[in-house]
Amino acid sequence: MSNTSLATGHEGTLRDQATAYFQRIRSGEMGALPAVSALILLAILFSALSPFFLTKLNFANLFVQSAELAVLACALVFVLLLGEIDLAAGVTAGVGMALFVVLNQKMGIDPLLSVIAALAFGSLTGWIIGFFVAKIRVPSFVVTLGFFLGFQGLQLIMLGDGGIYRVDIPAIQAIMNSNMPEWAGWGMLAIMVVGSFLIALWDRSRRTRTGLATRPISMLFIRLAFMAVLGGIAVAILNENRSVSIKAIAGVPIVIPIVLVIVFIGTFVLDRTLFGRYLYAVGGNPEAGRRAGIDVAKIRIAAFMICSTLAVVSGLLHASRIGSVESTAGRTIVLNGVAAAVVGGVSLFGGRGRMMNAIVGALVISIIDNGLGLIGLPAGINFLVTGGVLVGAATIDALSRKRSGGSILRT
Repeated sequence: MSNTSLATGHEGTLRDQATAYFQRIRSGEMGALPAVSALILLAILFSALSPFFLTKLNFANLFVQSAELAVLACALVFVLLLGEIDLAAGVTAGVGMALFVVLNQKMGIDPLLSVIAALAFGSLTGWIIGFFVAKIRVPSFVVTLGFFLGFQGLQLIMLGDGGIYRVDIPAIQAIMNSNMPEWAGWGMLAIMVVGSFLIALWDRSRRTRTGLATRPISMLFIRLAFMAVLGGIAVAILNENRSVSIKAIAGVPIVIPIVLVIVFIGTFVLDRTLFGRYLYAVGGNPEAGRRAGIDVAKIRIAAFMICSTLAVVSGLLHASRIGSVESTAGRTIVLNGVAAAVVGGVSLFGGRGRMMNAIVGALVISIIDNGLGLIGLPAGINFLVTGGVLVGAATIDALSRKRSGGSILRT
């Protein structure tokens, strides 16, 4: 950073920012760059191998298919940033949906109240897990493995062995199976761009008042332009008729703004709030955080509560997509959720990663699943490729941390 930038309170020019970015890459802080590169390469590969990959129908299906995994990966970001893990997130979602079915179909309780009860159950589960991890100091792997096993039994008790209950509530079915009006997609994009601009201005004003350096305003406009162009292309494609029958199917799927709201709020919490700063600090060095006056136990409990609550949201998306709640739900997806977050660039060692990393990672995992299915390879190849990508991402993470000399905390 130049002396001029220090004097003016700005983090240098665009050239200074670009230089700093490449220096971070050389030092090992690559963020989502490997995942984005993999995303582009996979898209090129599958588009060459299958004529159906780049069709309008598959483009929309890819977003819908990745939504459930993306929300679960976002949930896991909060505990992974602490260097912890939640193996029970998937079955927590399953039990939450089983509770929803029991309340709504067996007891006749209003669907909205049943969903709220399921979310409350997720929050309570997270609190219990966080209490064992933060207060009693039981390793998170052991605690969540115990919940993973126990909740499978609870699902069977609630729904019965092999029990499947249909979800016939139109509002829930619409989440993953219906689309917004075409004008609403453009409205969503406008809200995203304007909202990001206003929040960025608020953050610049806050940093200026507190004497912190701010990035050049030109970077903000470049980022907004990038968002507007990519978003505009996506909305335009999704607004095209993608039906293969007489009935037209067009518009942005309803689930997309739901996922974007979760990502937006999660990003704001992690990047712009005191809780987010504490979370990164505890994940990077819990002892240093404790000495700095951070209530480490409280931060850990809150992170597990957020994770379990968002996991139930992913369970709701799963129930909407398949139209039912089954007693085996959530037993395998949590592993894909961890894989998505790590592949996207969230460190398994804690202290490094962003919410968007989980989204990119979920798209990578979903493209692998989608593309291999389109070219007709056996299902076993999917697991082999996904496992290899995960090992590669974890290796890159470990090497980058070794090169950078430890954790890199966000400021």
